[in-house]
Amino acid sequence: MSPIFNSCTAANADEPTERRRDNNVKIGIRARLRETICLMPGNSHNPLGLYISIPFCRSKCTYCNFASGVYPASEHKRYVDRLIEDLASAADWAVRMGVELPRTVDTVYLGGGTPSLLAPELLEKLFNALRTQFDLEPEAEITVECAPGQIADETLGAFQVVGVNRVSMGVQSFIDREAQVSGRLHSRAVVEQDLRRLRLAGIANLNVDLIAGLAGQTMASWEESLAALVDSEVPHASVYMLEVDEDSRLGREMLSGGARYYAGLVPTDDAIAQMYTRALESLGQARLEQYEISNFSRPGFTSRHNLRYWERRPYLGLGLDASSMMREADSGYVLRSTTTSDLGEFLTGQKPVETAWLSPARQFEEAWFLGLRLNRGVDVAALEQEFGPEPVARAISVVAALEEDGLVESDGESVRLTARGRMLSNDVFQAFLGLDAGEPEPKCPESEALITK
Repeated sequence: MSPIFNSCTAANADEPTERRRDNNVKIGIRARLRETICLMPGNSHNPLGLYISIPFCRSKCTYCNFASGVYPASEHKRYVDRLIEDLASAADWAVRMGVELPRTVDTVYLGGGTPSLLAPELLEKLFNALRTQFDLEPEAEITVECAPGQIADETLGAFQVVGVNRVSMGVQSFIDREAQVSGRLHSRAVVEQDLRRLRLAGIANLNVDLIAGLAGQTMASWEESLAALVDSEVPHASVYMLEVDEDSRLGREMLSGGARYYAGLVPTDDAIAQMYTRALESLGQARLEQYEISNFSRPGFTSRHNLRYWERRPYLGLGLDASSMMREADSGYVLRSTTTSDLGEFLTGQKPVETAWLSPARQFEEAWFLGLRLNRGVDVAALEQEFGPEPVARAISVVAALEEDGLVESDGESVRLTARGRMLSNDVFQAFLGLDAGEPEPKCPESEALITK
């Protein structure tokens, strides 16, 4: 096959919920922060994470920029059958590409879209295939994203059967009017009812998403949403700032100066930043400690799957617009790949997976801007062990300048963002790009489809 593309510049990842929900990064490096997934050495002892995209929705939210939509229910079975084909062919594909694919899996994440819209028999069929092809650890974290009001009793029963032990609820706002104008179909009462139902089903590891910057949102209504989140006593919360770009209806309307989708009611950037700052205070007081720019948890409830993106551990992405990362055997290069975002192309299985290789220099850059997303920061000694002292010395000069500007802090062993640095994280991340600009471009192998027909 011919290469799907020839440019192998590094891109970026926030993964899947996080790959897909990075709202602090401006367009200049947003692509880099979305797709990058770098593996630490020694992955023979490093289990795999599985991300499975389920793109089906009952309605498309105005702010949504993901590869998801409203599709006929008749497509659900075809889609799951394609996922199962890709699960069965993943090992052969990894061999052809010359990368290591761990068989042991310790995290599974079904993102969307709304995975809870799949019929119970399809969920069970998918997980049976997953367990046939991979060895799922007994204590594996298994997360499913759900929309409030869209978890049937039968689906909840299927969650128990397949072993789902974590649910991420896309609430976005506890204010009914804000949810409605954004295209959400739920009310606060429905959210609270679903949280009770999930707990009664034995799923206590729960996350609630909120978005700062929805149309019509005010500081007073944001305070009310934060209070409702705290009152729900969920052990994990994610707070994102509204992302405005060409990939969403609301974003296109705002960029063109239009008024549809209540674009004129979206808060200013300064107001959104104040909402984010208030979330840090409110959630911290409720002992939901921030551990990443957008994520907060009680002890023992961090998202193990999403941590693997920031810690640069391997994962395989299946389904629509899903990204993967694995290391090439016997080399320092990392392979990243992305599937098509077109449902028709995915169902036919004809379009090759797009692939590119990340050189050690590109991985070094990403080790900084992914690691800095975590509150614990970047471990300098670990970087020296992985990449050597010379690149670290160059990076430390960048750290010194950022420290003078009050954007990072360092104790000699680790480097972390300051509170100001989190608000200006784009500027910090940008400073670490191009540290080794003179290095030759990484190789560009031919792309191959997971399914060969």
